[in-house]
Amino acid sequence: MENVIFTNMCMIYDGDKVVVQNRVNKKWSGIAFPGGHVEYGESFTDSVIREVYEETGLTISCPRLCGIDSWMCEDGSRYMILLYKTNKFSGELCSSNEGECFWTTIDEMKSMNLAYTMSDLLDIFLNENLSELSWQLDKNKEWKYVLK
Repeated sequence: MENVIFTNMCMIYDGDKVVVQNRVNKKWSGIAFPGGHVEYGESFTDSVIREVYEETGLTISCPRLCGIDSWMCEDGSRYMILLYKTNKFSGELCSSNEGECFWTTIDEMKSMNLAYTMSDLLDIFLNENLSELSWQLDKNKEWKYVLK
């Protein structure tokens, strides 16, 4: 049996604008899309709706799963981020203790201080031919990440 930690991230877009968060978490800081942990017994869709609301003040609907990011942790568990996107939302954008939230364009975002691997995750959000970023051991027993 494999232990898995499920989390989520959501690209909220309106035309050419996206909501980003300047994350203050020391483990994964920088510009990223909002998201967080799936609580025990919670559906994946409900969790991304809840996390986005908690971090941005926006109520999203119809989040579409567009990809997965995963890697193995030192304790042998797998950490998995379910990647969603939606252009259906209501409410007023606000920030939280997770970091400042604001609207920007993808091009502007790319020149900002992105969180680690966020540029690769952007490829998944923007390219319908990609669906996964995974960390895998190569033949030399070294970890590398692969976009698929």
